[in-house]
Amino acid sequence: MSVDGWSVGPFGLDNGKGATLSGLRTVLMVVHHLTSATRLADVAPLVERDRRLQTVYTVAPSSALTAGTARHLAASGAVVIPFEQAAQTRFDLAVAAGDGALERIHAPVLMLQHGVGPAKLGRRWEGAGPAAAPPIAGLRREGIVAGGRVIPSVLAFAHREHLAALERICPEALPVARITGDPAYDRLVASLPFRDRHRDAFGVADGRRLVVVSSTWGSRALLGRHRDLVRQLALDLPSERYRIVMAVHPVVWGWHGFRQLRAWFDDCLRLGVGLLPFHEGWRAALAAADLVIGDHGSVTTYGAAAGVPVLLGAFPADEVVPGSLSDLLGRCAPHLAPHRPLLPQVEDAIASPCSRVPLCGRLTSEPGRAAVLLRREMYGLMGIEEPAEPPVAEPVPLPELITSQRERSGLS
Repeated sequence: MSVDGWSVGPFGLDNGKGATLSGLRTVLMVVHHLTSATRLADVAPLVERDRRLQTVYTVAPSSALTAGTARHLAASGAVVIPFEQAAQTRFDLAVAAGDGALERIHAPVLMLQHGVGPAKLGRRWEGAGPAAAPPIAGLRREGIVAGGRVIPSVLAFAHREHLAALERICPEALPVARITGDPAYDRLVASLPFRDRHRDAFGVADGRRLVVVSSTWGSRALLGRHRDLVRQLALDLPSERYRIVMAVHPVVWGWHGFRQLRAWFDDCLRLGVGLLPFHEGWRAALAAADLVIGDHGSVTTYGAAAGVPVLLGAFPADEVVPGSLSDLLGRCAPHLAPHRPLLPQVEDAIASPCSRVPLCGRLTSEPGRAAVLLRREMYGLMGIEEPAEPPVAEPVPLPELITSQRERSGLS
């Protein structure tokens, strides 16, 4: 870091000063928040393993939800530069899984959706002006066009049905829209054959049932509506028959703080509940799960698409896009009654065909092909040949659960 706060490294005019591999093209990963960081983690390996390329990261200053993002990227070992510097540097390609401030980037931009596509409505801002229709999260017109020009060179979608939303919101962007599949779902599917390994890692190889409790962020999400539900599940479900793990949205981790989230649920961890890191582990849990108790977040939908029974612990129907995957899930999946005995509801959901909502066919139009299609688009934008070895959807790693503070300190 120089005295003016800018970084010196393998980018810009001075990129060769400390270079070991020279003549590299540079790819900028524009990270808007922790959620987009998790999606880019599935995409970055498609370019960062190429010894002709250097990958650099920056955090876009366009979201109120960026808390924790720079810390996470630094901890991963990435080269991270200030956004003001990134906006004054030319790159050969920029990749983003969010919108905002991309018009300031000097590179062809590939823009991805994060989550299960255009499924949730953005929050209406508070203010004195009259109300207007809320935007679709991740698909705002003002994030796609600026200054009379479409910002992304490629706008990637998982399913052909998503183009209908784009046509309503920003028809000028249709020429750059591409159907590239869903890299997160492809990795989940690639992990399903290793179900037994994941179940062993979660400690349920003995025949216990694994219940994944998933919460998105916000006051109407599962944890926002029922903050003590996980503890009650841990008390009501016999530990010799059930194991519970929590998958909490990255925004909850970033906004409230990693330390605070662990402290809030330390009593649950001491009851045997497992807490998954925000950046990885949720797909391993879904691959091993017998039931997902969730809400309108993407993890619940991915679980349903993978064939896991679903029980909805919260579902604000007015926060989802009508006709979307989330809307379909909310209308078809059974709903949990938190104030009734929980064990019979869990047992019924696992046994009932009604708790299995077939969503796979509407999640991606290109199952298993996201790595191939996304890499093709990225190398096409850079104007160079792809590596000879075809990319594949890699199974996710075995999970690493977060333990209680008492266990970490060595106390009994």
